[in-house]
Amino acid sequence: MRKKMAKELHVVMLPWSAFGHMMPFLQLSIALAKFGVRVSFVSTPKNIERLPQVPSTLASLINLVGLPLSELPNGDLPDGAEATVDLPFDKIPQLKMAYDLLQDSFQKFLADQSPDWIIIDFMSHWVIDIGQELNIPVMHFSAFSAATGAFAGPPEYLTGEARMKVRPSMESLMSPPPWVKFPSSVVEKKHEAFYMFNFFFGSNGTQFSDVERLAQIMKNSQAILIRTCSEFEGPYFDLLNELHEKPVLATGFLPPDVPERTKFDDQPWKDIFKWLDEQKPKSVVFIGFGSECKLNREQVHEIAHGLELSDLPFIWVLRKPEWAKDETEVLPPGFGSRTRGRGVVSLGWAPQMEILSHESIGGSLFHAGWGSMIEILGFGHSLVLLPMIADQGLNARLLVEKGLGVEIERADDGSFNRQDIARALKLAMVLEEGEPLRLRAGQAAAIIRDMELQHQHYIGQLVHFMESYQTK
Repeated sequence: MRKKMAKELHVVMLPWSAFGHMMPFLQLSIALAKFGVRVSFVSTPKNIERLPQVPSTLASLINLVGLPLSELPNGDLPDGAEATVDLPFDKIPQLKMAYDLLQDSFQKFLADQSPDWIIIDFMSHWVIDIGQELNIPVMHFSAFSAATGAFAGPPEYLTGEARMKVRPSMESLMSPPPWVKFPSSVVEKKHEAFYMFNFFFGSNGTQFSDVERLAQIMKNSQAILIRTCSEFEGPYFDLLNELHEKPVLATGFLPPDVPERTKFDDQPWKDIFKWLDEQKPKSVVFIGFGSECKLNREQVHEIAHGLELSDLPFIWVLRKPEWAKDETEVLPPGFGSRTRGRGVVSLGWAPQMEILSHESIGGSLFHAGWGSMIEILGFGHSLVLLPMIADQGLNARLLVEKGLGVEIERADDGSFNRQDIARALKLAMVLEEGEPLRLRAGQAAAIIRDMELQHQHYIGQLVHFMESYQTK
């Protein structure tokens, strides 16, 4: 039910062109619309088309706005590429360049709409100047955990000489920063630190590095929003409030709605759900690495062999890799016949929320992405963590620190083996020593699914802040 407000707020959202960012922004848009806030969600036309449908009851309050990307002078962005999922890793700098060229059309849209607030991601630092010119306050919404934000630190330590004092090398990312005064295991491992130091702090092919963009946004925005709640990340969230000289607000987890059981028309999914219905409650492992993680052949095969060794029933949603000519090349020879009846592999799209909500699912092997964690832990499933990119390693350390997950062992080069995968799966799913983890997963689910807390409290608090804010 919508809440009546003293005045109608209009908020403009601008996420970065990656689905791991667009989805939290859309979920925040829906949560705000439930309070009667009018939202303009801005992205590119193709991205808008690929978003899930907005609930019909809120369609009048959420306007999906498609601003076309400009062509790059050198034509180096492939046709139809409008999100990171459309590109190999080495082409993402071109997407950032094209994204930066949205600023003129975005400014015209803002001047025409005169919204009360602009909510932006970490990439669009140029919105700060636009907001100041048009006298519209700007919020930064972080789709990352509070622990990741605390690890990054305040803006003055992200660039320049101050950054060089605390983050002079990749090794400096492998221990907690000096402003984290409490015991913390939220650090990078060696293979992650190499990637993070070069990708985050280094050049990204544009005039401004990712960290320079983030620093400018955090320093000059009027408030910072974090997709978390203090009941889950208390010490890290409290630290963020100490580090930033401005309001830091939690949005809550923005958990997606639990889907109703769908009757699927296509025979493969009818058969898969019939198979799930036949399994024991909490017995099946779900495996999924999303659309952004591009696993190589060795990784896919080690995961497959680990599943085979675990003897656990499983359902694996696997995106067809670019290195495989056809489906027969994706999995190890004989894997399908050896696991027939015990496991299901689905290549391509899958109804992930419907699978996760099924009573036979008891755990998940996944990449420790923050949004996926919220979906999976929201059903009380055990977490087996195999982080791949970006913030996922930091999330994995946080979840292990909280006793909610088992992280698969890795060598310094990031490689892993089938024995460690099988060992982690069995610990999380069936072994007696994993029982405390399974118990805590259920307790965490109660927090994530507490809509009075997640929606009424946190979103209500955010709406009140936006209503009462006075532009200087």
